Amino acid sequence: MHISVMKEDITKIKADAIVNAANPLLIKGGGVDGCIHRAAGPELQKECFKLHGCMFGKAKITNGWNLPCKYVIHTVGPVWLGGFLGERKLLRACYLNSLALAEKYGCHSVAFPLISTGIFGYPKKKAIKVAVDAICEYTAEKNIEVYIAVIDDDIYKMVNDILDSKQ
Repeated sequence: MHISVMKEDITKIKADAIVNAANPLLIKGGGVDGCIHRAAGPELQKECFKLHGCMFGKAKITNGWNLPCKYVIHTVGPVWLGGFLGERKLLRACYLNSLALAEKYGCHSVAFPLISTGIFGYPKKKAIKVAVDAICEYTAEKNIEVYIAVIDDDIYKMVNDILDSKQ
């Protein structure tokens, strides 16, 4: 398994790509998205405009601009509506499509935030399980290093506990 959790601002992580928990229009928002856009600089938004948005569960890629990564992979996670409208499947697709795009662009390391757990309201423990399962499945036979970036102590512990249970 090539997954580790980092208690770090995702915009500071030196990986080939970082993943942005984006909105469908790929315009600068709040949370992780806002932090990534501020750190990357205005060129990121200009490039995002050319992508014409992104569907839920899908992923698109841009340059990293002023970030310490080569690429930013933008993925749009689901809004939590109780778990009965395919939210798990869409969230899983975010991780799998982001990893496939990273692989296509020759990335050997990728850092993820916990997608959909901010204003989109996905319950954190459920989101962590989906993330870890999808990442473990994808990386089982691949040579790619994956980091899950968190900034909260409780979430850091929760991710580590779930990772430990997979080993």
